[in-house]
Amino acid sequence: MVETQTDPGSLTFKEAMDELDGIVASLESNTLELEESLLRYERGVALLASLQTRLSQARQQVDVLIGKLEETPEDEVNDTTLS
Repeated sequence: MVETQTDPGSLTFKEAMDELDGIVASLESNTLELEESLLRYERGVALLASLQTRLSQARQQVDVLIGKLEETPEDEVNDTTLS
């Protein structure tokens, strides 16, 4: 069976997760031929790598945003001892 597969990076996070869930279910069913199992496993690895990259990027964005919330306006503190 030859299918045209979408690049994992062009799928939404949910679409990639749903496809990965389907692959896992089909592999766990033990009904696939060896060759088809290997093709699906390979696709699953590609999807998982894409998902992990996106999660890492999202984690970095959250860390940056949290850092902005935690910043204190130290430059606005007035030193009145020099006056």
